[in-house]
Amino acid sequence: MKKLAILIENLFDEKELIYPYFRLKEDFEVHLVGSQKDTTYTGKSGLVMKSTHGSADVKADDYAGILIPGGFSPDNMRRTESTKDLVKEFCSQNKPIAAICHGPWMMASCCDLKGKDMTSFFSIKDDLINAGANWVDREVVVSGNLITSRNPNDLPVFVKTFVDAVK
Repeated sequence: MKKLAILIENLFDEKELIYPYFRLKEDFEVHLVGSQKDTTYTGKSGLVMKSTHGSADVKADDYAGILIPGGFSPDNMRRTESTKDLVKEFCSQNKPIAAICHGPWMMASCCDLKGKDMTSFFSIKDDLINAGANWVDREVVVSGNLITSRNPNDLPVFVKTFVDAVK
């Protein structure tokens, strides 16, 4: 069974973590990868989830793809070098990386976005443009191995697109 990673950090958006997590578990082995293993992380609304792995303990080689939920967790993810290094590995291996809402912040920190079409929550549009991306307002955008969406309303097409990319 293929394995997928979902990044987790404090202040994750519950919808953007839970919906993909349970949908992906239908067909894949899913690991919640935080900055620390077996650590409890709290979402924006207080939901608590526990990481299964620490970012320093895994490699992109172990996974078919990675998903980055939004909320404000990507700002916390970017503060952990091993988490950034993990996403950089996915970039260099050209493996599917899916990010929704504020999730593309990690892509701006870890991937070469020059000339890539991307979307996100509107408030980080300038960050993506400054990183060289061509920002567009669509429910899902695929540019090479990068898959992006804007907000929880886009989750059905976002997760379906990611599943298609990793199958």
